Amino acid sequence: MDTQETSRILIVEDDERLANLTQEYLEGNGFEVGVEGDGNRAVERILNEKPDLVILDVMLPGEDGLGVCRRVRPEYSGPILMLTARTDDMDQVVGLEMGADDYVSKPVRPRVLLARVRALLRRISGGDEPIEISDDNESRLQFGDLVIDNAMREAWLKDEGIDLTSAEFDLLWLLASNAGRVLTREEIFTALRGNEYDGQDRSIDVRVSRIRPKVGDDPMHPRRIKTVRSKGYLFVKEV
Repeated sequence: MDTQETSRILIVEDDERLANLTQEYLEGNGFEVGVEGDGNRAVERILNEKPDLVILDVMLPGEDGLGVCRRVRPEYSGPILMLTARTDDMDQVVGLEMGADDYVSKPVRPRVLLARVRALLRRISGGDEPIEISDDNESRLQFGDLVIDNAMREAWLKDEGIDLTSAEFDLLWLLASNAGRVLTREEIFTALRGNEYDGQDRSIDVRVSRIRPKVGDDPMHPRRIKTVRSKGYLFVKEV
């Protein structure tokens, strides 16, 4: 099934002209699109309507985008694509920490936005599994009391389910399926995003920092997911 034929998107953006132009562009590419300009109302709509994807601006009247993301994330599992100011790196980092799956810098280029939307929707539909560097085709991996199932897209620690966003699961699976091998940021970025690493994007580092405590790792002294200085990350087979 083509995900864009049935996917419902909610744009949360108070710039009416930009929101309408984005809505028209996405609708022209086969999506069903709603628009909301107020942060407080956006929280209610996201939780009530459960759209397939949310495009969320940071600067909003009422609750700002970061607050909206934080409030809905415990009950909303769909992808959240954050719109951030090009020069505000902190918004991008905080947005990812609040549970956003990806971000696009303003001013938004329609083709870039469309590509990110399609990629996020393919992830959750199972139609576009993340590219795996490993040749191992196993769908379930176990490391002591940590179990990761790629077919179910779920993970458990000591038999308790781990709450992971779609982007966090993709990164965890990529690292775990290449356990024992150092993956560079360039390799990770290309595998997960499909484009080249620009040397400045911090989303991989933020997601690793969020994943570590979820898989039982000590964020200050990680043993499971190690940072290899000047190289990248290593998922340790045996802790």
